[in-house]
Amino acid sequence: MQVSMREFKSHLAQYVSQAQSGQLIELTSHRKVVARLVGVGQSGETGVSRLLATGVASWQGGKPTGAALTLRGHGRPVSDMVLDDRG
Repeated sequence: MQVSMREFKSHLAQYVSQAQSGQLIELTSHRKVVARLVGVGQSGETGVSRLLATGVASWQGGKPTGAALTLRGHGRPVSDMVLDDRG
């Protein structure tokens, strides 16, 4: 459904409700589509939760262990460079 910006602003709650129920709302300006309003699914699973639910990732409940990474300083410390930049 295409809706002008003026109409959308006048009936915002109505169009948001329609988008939540699954209808695609296209907002127009001077008869050109400039934005689309799409409802968000009710699953509530986002990010890591979705990865765990789909089996892409797994977790045994413990704290994550990082890679054995050792940082070694070469050259000037960043703190010295910041102080020099400040004058």
